[in-house]
Amino acid sequence: MIIIGIHQFFTSLNDLERIIRAPGRFKFEEHNVAAHSWKVSQYAMFFATLEEMNGATVNWKSLYEKTINHDFAEVFIGDIKTPVKHASPELKQMLAHVEEKMMEKFIMNEIPKEFQDIFFERMKEGKDATIEGRLLEFADKLDQFYEAFAELKRGNTDMEFVYMYQSALSKLLLIPLPATVNYFKTEILKDAVKEKTHIDIQTLTNEVLNQKK
Repeated sequence: MIIIGIHQFFTSLNDLERIIRAPGRFKFEEHNVAAHSWKVSQYAMFFATLEEMNGATVNWKSLYEKTINHDFAEVFIGDIKTPVKHASPELKQMLAHVEEKMMEKFIMNEIPKEFQDIFFERMKEGKDATIEGRLLEFADKLDQFYEAFAELKRGNTDMEFVYMYQSALSKLLLIPLPATVNYFKTEILKDAVKEKTHIDIQTLTNEVLNQKK
């Protein structure tokens, strides 16, 4: 007898705590996918507030659903390193397709029928052209920025984290959220480069900023 119940979904949440981000690299501090999703929701909440203060209308229900659930599919395939995931458009699309199909199968097999339509909506790809989708994209990249920053700050010389830091910074500056990006550049980034670090964060940052001029 096959038992379909929300219990299966709840127990799978524990698996997200065991999935380590940026696997296979020395890190002074490990980060798991569950903690990442929580941080992303916090970043998005702050910048959504900022956007509202600048006249935008935010669908908060949609925002929280997108941010909390955006990496749940990693319970099936784990965390794939950013350079690998973005090695080619074809690979990125293929991985997204695999995640989508495995999520569909999970919902059909494990989520009670009366909730399935809701879960299909909540678990779909959240990064889209809506302000909520753009806030998710910004918050997701911001956590990558901070994870790399923390490693570089402590003196981790693995070039993977130099790439992560500069790649995340470059992409953050291009996301079409003018109020958010401006605040990040004038307030957050300004404070970040003032911190005492073992690796020259200022130079790494300027390399990216100078490319954007």
